[in-house]
Amino acid sequence: MNPILRLCRYGYPYRVGFALAVIAMLIYAAAHTGRAYLFKPIFDEVLPQRTGLAWVVSAVIGLSVCKGLAEYFSVYLMTGVGERMVRDLRSQLFGRILAQSAGFFARRTTGGLMSRITNDINRIQQVVAHTMGDLLRESATLAGLAGLLLYQDTGLALVCLTGAPVVVYPLVRLGQRVRRSTRRGQEELEHLSHISAEAFAGHRIVKAFAGEQYEQQRFDQASERLYRMNMKVTSSVSALPPLMEWLGAFAVVGVLWYGSREIAAGDLTPGGFSLFVGAMLLMYAPIKRLSRVNANIQQARAAAERVFETLDTRSEAADKPGARRLPPLERSIAFREVSFAYDDAPDEQVLDRVSFEVDAGQVVAVVGLSGAGKTTLVNLVPRFYEVTGGSIAVDGVDIRDVTVESLRSQIGIVTQDTVLFDDTIGNNIAYAAPSASRDAVEVAARAAHAHEFIATLPAGYDTLIGDRGQRLSGGQRQRVAIARALLRNSPILILDEATSSLDAESELLVQDALAKLMLNRTAFVIAHRLSTVRRADRIVVLDHGRVREIGRHDDLLAATDSLYAKLYALQLFDRDGAGD
Repeated sequence: MNPILRLCRYGYPYRVGFALAVIAMLIYAAAHTGRAYLFKPIFDEVLPQRTGLAWVVSAVIGLSVCKGLAEYFSVYLMTGVGERMVRDLRSQLFGRILAQSAGFFARRTTGGLMSRITNDINRIQQVVAHTMGDLLRESATLAGLAGLLLYQDTGLALVCLTGAPVVVYPLVRLGQRVRRSTRRGQEELEHLSHISAEAFAGHRIVKAFAGEQYEQQRFDQASERLYRMNMKVTSSVSALPPLMEWLGAFAVVGVLWYGSREIAAGDLTPGGFSLFVGAMLLMYAPIKRLSRVNANIQQARAAAERVFETLDTRSEAADKPGARRLPPLERSIAFREVSFAYDDAPDEQVLDRVSFEVDAGQVVAVVGLSGAGKTTLVNLVPRFYEVTGGSIAVDGVDIRDVTVESLRSQIGIVTQDTVLFDDTIGNNIAYAAPSASRDAVEVAARAAHAHEFIATLPAGYDTLIGDRGQRLSGGQRQRVAIARALLRNSPILILDEATSSLDAESELLVQDALAKLMLNRTAFVIAHRLSTVRRADRIVVLDHGRVREIGRHDDLLAATDSLYAKLYALQLFDRDGAGD
């Protein structure tokens, strides 16, 4: 479907407001046309004969009031409809992006996605909220004035409108050029947003390695490309007004030539001629606005194409038709010949026919060298990625056959890369349980040994922690994340290097909290510190995406030619802290 027509569908819920806006536009056009008609009695009766002055004055005042009120209501109502349409589109786009799988975000940049929600939507907003109103209002005005000219003198009207078709072809060609240039410009703006977001998020690294000049050069180069694209758009749009001026000049010359002959022959009165000239002058402003409308619509179309491309992207973790809710875990989680490969490298198996089973309540440690597939394996459980072969079953039910919401509601996660939000500490802990009381939040914080440092902060649990929790230390952020998982109280836990950012003293405290957290819960633990691995009921050793060994700590150490024993001997657990 044409992107502009697809945009119009978002206005259907607000059709009453749109209909009222159209009525106001028709009144505006009628009043505008009526004012043009008054040129005839003014020059035929009021000025030469001094008659009819009262009704002409009343008509001028009445039509001006009607025109002003109609213009106000048409703009207000149409802008309201447009803003609501854009609000719905922006909300739908945000929700669709947020619902995408981890693979979607891995293939795109944060700055690029932000550009869709801000820059592209803003471009659409300008057209939907304002340009579409101008298109309808000015088109109705032109139709009224053109009808008046044809009613007054068909021959003279045809002389005025003869040049109109001549301008259609260049308008179409310029519109196509504007759309192509605008799309490339939006892509450059997206790249500029990505560079900015990346530099700001990594500002510490930029400063530590004196990368300010390098980042400035990247930004300037992207800004220069954006400037060139914008100038191409400007060159196309700026060609439209002179084109309208030339068309208007030829029309005026034609009217003067034809009108003078008609007056001399007695077939046209001075008032009728004045009506034509006045109507033509009144038509100039709408024509000039409409000449820019096409360019604006083409710019919005380019932006809408990018937005709808994202909206039409199917989530890899979408619910199947008829998917049912997953009952609480009772027996086991089984990996059956699980394989996985990323979309951009389908021939490179990150996981290759992984099979093992975890009984409910067991703690399973997943170990291996960096790149073995540990993090990828646990990311398949909450369906951040979908398996490309085999299956994962909870109590015998394939997780692809249940709703994503019911699956993830049973999973708590603490990752190495702690994610906190620019909010209060209390709200960050309660993120997974918004209805939790402050007492429940404090209990979770005490269990995670976070209450002690929270109590020393100026506002306690109401302390704002900044973007990504940067006002807290790494260990403090990690303990807040663990408190968040504690409060969720999920039957399944995924701990991905959950103690990696803690010093020795904090680790002892958090290990105690994690031991309580994992009690009677099914836990997948990626860890390299033996204090966590030793307590695991089972240890799964991965090697290049395959299960090399499964067993308990002591049994694996005692096994002949054990990879786990070699890892232990080489003390690689503490070194291998990167995500897989």
